[in-house]
Amino acid sequence: MNSTILSIKNLEKTYPNGVRALKGVSFDVKKGEFLVVIGLSGSGKSTLLRCLNRLHDPTGGEVLFENKDIAKIQGHEVRDIRKQMGMIFQHFNLIPRHTVLSNVMMGRLGYTSTLASLFGKFDPKAKEEALRYLDLVGIGSKAHIRADQLSGGQQQRVAIARALAQNPKVLLADEPVASLDPATCHTVMDYLRKVNQELGITIICNLHFLSLVRQYATRVIALKDGELVYEGDPKEINEEWFETIYGAGAKEVHVN
Repeated sequence: MNSTILSIKNLEKTYPNGVRALKGVSFDVKKGEFLVVIGLSGSGKSTLLRCLNRLHDPTGGEVLFENKDIAKIQGHEVRDIRKQMGMIFQHFNLIPRHTVLSNVMMGRLGYTSTLASLFGKFDPKAKEEALRYLDLVGIGSKAHIRADQLSGGQQQRVAIARALAQNPKVLLADEPVASLDPATCHTVMDYLRKVNQELGITIICNLHFLSLVRQYATRVIALKDGELVYEGDPKEINEEWFETIYGAGAKEVHVN
């Protein structure tokens, strides 16, 4: 884990309405680490992830991905970067009427012609790989049922498998357990850790709960009002740091 896969330098994002969501944020991400980003709602966590894979265009600064600045690239280069950075969202974003396997295959759209994907004509090898990823996240037996027949936690695991079908080098997870109950939170986080450890995929994950952060993160950064206010070991976030990040009077919420 000694080589840097991402290097963020003075990253800025100002929205058209004048809101400065990121104010000169800088940090490195090591290959193979499980980096967690924490902070209050509105601190810039989601904007940060979306700037990394260019769902949002940064206003300033650099995003060096394997030593190439991707902050200002355009067109097909952006599509190529998105293939290498899988994204998992809070609300799963599955197609409810499609089967689980069909949803996972959507992760291959960047590698398949539009016509072929419309008719569900995917490479058999890619389909085999998709089934392997479903097995990895513990729902291989659900491959041929409709996505809307699954529980929320199972749907999020389908979303993880779909992101893996892209063969990404980095997995960006934006509040992946925010809409799940506490027990399911741990199940989903366990599978993300499995992906990180068994496949060696670098993970950058936004989380709210410090108890989860301490359990799963190898390193943590904290944002407050668009600025980086903490970087280091999650176990070193004491009461003083907690107040710095979340404000005086804030209470830590535990997910057991």
